[in-house]
Amino acid sequence: MKLGFFPINNGIFADPSVMVEVSQACEAAGFDSVWTGEHVVLPDPQVPPSPVAPETLMLDPAVALAYIAARTTTLRLGTGIIIVPQRNPLVLAKEMASLDYVSGGRLILGVGVGYLAPEFAALGISMDDRGRRTEAYLDAMRAIWRGEDHESKYVSFAGVAANPRPVQTPPPIVMGGHSAPAYRRAVTSCEGWYGFAMTPESAQQSIGGLAQAAHRYDRPTALGPLELSITPRGALTEQSVAAFAAMGVDRLIPMAPASFGISDTLAMVADLANRYLG
Repeated sequence: MKLGFFPINNGIFADPSVMVEVSQACEAAGFDSVWTGEHVVLPDPQVPPSPVAPETLMLDPAVALAYIAARTTTLRLGTGIIIVPQRNPLVLAKEMASLDYVSGGRLILGVGVGYLAPEFAALGISMDDRGRRTEAYLDAMRAIWRGEDHESKYVSFAGVAANPRPVQTPPPIVMGGHSAPAYRRAVTSCEGWYGFAMTPESAQQSIGGLAQAAHRYDRPTALGPLELSITPRGALTEQSVAAFAAMGVDRLIPMAPASFGISDTLAMVADLANRYLG
């Protein structure tokens, strides 16, 4: 099973020197990836379901991962997740193609539809059709990456090009979310699915939901097998790792506790590598 690290752009990891030191430690230890989180803005004061306090440092995913790309060589660069309906799809496609290009094809594009109403309101974007817009935006992004025209209810363009194109053709897209629509989107249009802060029990429920979606909807052959990535809730144990492995999880992306400093984090990376990467 592959190991990733979350969050590489939040809190103490938003410090450029810390971000690079942890990323390089992950790469040296055999981790396959590091992952960013994203909220463009946060409710102030914090109100549920906002995940962190408004003063939390949170670098833009493209900026953080480009910085890491320049100081690593093999580490995959994952967005966990980018809130797609809050972005112009052609601008986002340009940013992600540029990141894939400068990193030599190391991007994993994790995406989601979002859930914080104050964030959408501040950006002047409706939450009501965010799922449909996410699907349309991803179609448009893939079209511009292929150099094709595109027309839909939400995005239309023709006679334009955006270069450089991604090194990967296309970069793998990973759908986040724990709902029936998220499972459908993952099965029908994405290379992978990402579950955040999951116990083995909740992961089993989501994997069951993905199986139901796979039974109900056709999966394009070109997408290949659906890769499953999970950030577990709490510390990994021998029992939880065995449970995740038994249900077919491909990648675990453990999260550093908010109380951890740099020394704690580096010790965590070394311990996980010793226990699970051999």
